[in-house]
Amino acid sequence: MANNPTIVWTKIDEAPYLATFSLLPIMEAFTKDANINWELRDISLAGRVIAEFSDMLPENLRQFDELAYLGDLVKKPEANVIKLPNISASVPQLVATIKELQSQGYPLPDFPEEPQNAEEEKIKLKYLKCVGSNVNPVLREGNSDRRLAEPVKNYAKMHPHSMKPVSPDSKSYVSHMEKKDFYETEQSFTSDKDQTVKIVFEDNAGNKKELKEVPVEAGEVFSAATLNVEELSKFFEKVINEAKEKDILFSLHVKGTMMKVSDPTFFDYAIRVYYKKLFDKFGKELEEIGFNPRNGLADLYAKLDKLPEDKKKAILDTIDEIYKEQPRQYMVDSDNGITNLHRPNDVIVDASIPATIKNGLKGWGPDGEVEDLVITVPDRTYATMYKEIVADIVKNGQFDPTKIGTVQNVGLMAKKAEEYGSHDKTFFAPTDGKFLVLDGEGKTLFTFEVGKGDVFRAYSAKDIAIKDWIRLAVERAKESGLPIVFWLDSNRAHDAQLIRKVLKYMPEYDLEGVEYYIMAPQKAMRYTLRRFRNGEGTISVTGNVLRDYLTDLFPIIEVGTSARTLSIVPLLAGGGLYETGAGGSAPKHVEQFIKEGHLRWDSLGEFLATVESLKLARKQGANEKSEIIADSLNRAVGKYLENDKTPKRKVGQLDNRGSHFYLAKYWAEELANCGDSELEAKFKPIAKELNANEEKILAEIAAAEGKPADIEGYYHPNEEKVAKYMRPSETFNKIIDALR
Repeated sequence: MANNPTIVWTKIDEAPYLATFSLLPIMEAFTKDANINWELRDISLAGRVIAEFSDMLPENLRQFDELAYLGDLVKKPEANVIKLPNISASVPQLVATIKELQSQGYPLPDFPEEPQNAEEEKIKLKYLKCVGSNVNPVLREGNSDRRLAEPVKNYAKMHPHSMKPVSPDSKSYVSHMEKKDFYETEQSFTSDKDQTVKIVFEDNAGNKKELKEVPVEAGEVFSAATLNVEELSKFFEKVINEAKEKDILFSLHVKGTMMKVSDPTFFDYAIRVYYKKLFDKFGKELEEIGFNPRNGLADLYAKLDKLPEDKKKAILDTIDEIYKEQPRQYMVDSDNGITNLHRPNDVIVDASIPATIKNGLKGWGPDGEVEDLVITVPDRTYATMYKEIVADIVKNGQFDPTKIGTVQNVGLMAKKAEEYGSHDKTFFAPTDGKFLVLDGEGKTLFTFEVGKGDVFRAYSAKDIAIKDWIRLAVERAKESGLPIVFWLDSNRAHDAQLIRKVLKYMPEYDLEGVEYYIMAPQKAMRYTLRRFRNGEGTISVTGNVLRDYLTDLFPIIEVGTSARTLSIVPLLAGGGLYETGAGGSAPKHVEQFIKEGHLRWDSLGEFLATVESLKLARKQGANEKSEIIADSLNRAVGKYLENDKTPKRKVGQLDNRGSHFYLAKYWAEELANCGDSELEAKFKPIAKELNANEEKILAEIAAAEGKPADIEGYYHPNEEKVAKYMRPSETFNKIIDALR
């Protein structure tokens, strides 16, 4: 193997993208003695759009497809990738990106929402490759190991974040469908050979249309399910009426970005039911202007100007009437009238439910006050575990961050596992009829009777991924001494197949000292919470969606944010992918930066990921100094937290750039006393210089704040300007650049 391993740092979007311009030079400078190469690869939303349409662009504007490059790299043992949180783009975000790029001189076609011909259909398909979380499934060629690093957990216990008390009389609760949802209709099988499975739609007259051929490997678990939209409408009607009767807020919590085909349907029908009066009165006009409820109410407001003034006023008046008649809605921004149903990427279940928990099981109402709410999660598959934790909090009160245990996660994620790999196998019934799934010999595996508009989705988990997931769970149990709980429901068809695999493969590993259980999500949550409240730790071993949900839920309860979670993906080929942070709050950070020149993004996730990445680099051929540098960085992170040098919210307080200075200062101090004579000789004068110039450096950074930062773009800014804004201290730059 080459002596100089390469660490790839990903260029992504929003706040962590801006922070990279300040942080990456520090990383390069401090690791130079480890014989490591650093590469920056662009997988931002704008970068992916440009790469996708490079064949249509002039040569000077073209861009290499870095995501495809990284997709190949993660299948090789030399992969060592630090992946920052990218936008999981909604269609409105995609459209905004296209407009911005067009304004910068990129001759890109508009996004054809309703294609009029084959050419526009082709353009739309190319653009849709950039929507949702298209990055993660490409890079995650391994399963997920997520937990809180010790310095982070210790810091939270010493400096607990705010968790508002919960009233024992709280009316808040979780509501889900009781029939004809994905959970109830699911069918599943494990393939006994390599074959090609076909998805077919057959109408009531017997006409068949093949929708998709799917290669399935021997040992692969292949599943499909449907959701009845008539039942979905009835469910929304019931929940909305209940919210009105109980005088609480109505709220919808889905994942319209990751589940970018099926979950926007929940959003669509919630809008159609809540605003039924609007559709009854103005259905024709709404259709004429091209309003698409899947994109939220913002889509309607954006298109209202197409109508005559009197019609527009009548529609707005009707919306006001609806708000007086229907239950109050959970608000994203009550000051500006932005409701829960405004945009599908505004209320994302894995972040929004923990936020209501932190808020004392309350949400913001239209008048800017907090109120109890019905937490609507339509499909039962994962809603039951949220139901359990909400009921537990009402009964036992709010969690105390100084006393609770920890919940780690091992997630089945490799090879586009499960529902997050369903997008290209999700279809809507064009008429009443049935969806059929046929095996390689044309025999019917599954039949689903459906009505017009019903949703069908198919997904799978490969045997190699499942086996590796079980191995990783056993490894984590042995390393940590904690019990592992497989969150699998024997009454769910897909999980029943996985349970068989767990029982088959577990005995292949050394299970001495390993305590493990298999429980349905609701029961697993109950068991985990009992230990959690007693200050004990548990490892949740879950499928891909629960991995996503739980690795936000518990870290937010434990330390106030999931951005501080250590997220390791040991790749199947032997390399490593280190994911950092959570980008949910990144948009507000960028808005503040552009307005006031203050960036409050905390790069802690990137610091922790770099520690792990350097340790892997040592195994990949870096010299022994790489490990010393990694350990010194880990200790520096401990100091960074203990001394509370994380970025603060307001101008005049420490921001991201100031926090990077402190990381460098503490890292230099640690390297100046690390036991390696060469590193000590190099970093003693650096530590001294950083200490001596602390006041001057912080003053230079502060001088760049309090005024707008004109970076000429949100999705695709001017990088020279970004670099200038993110490295405003000449004194600090000289010290760092001399090391590089």
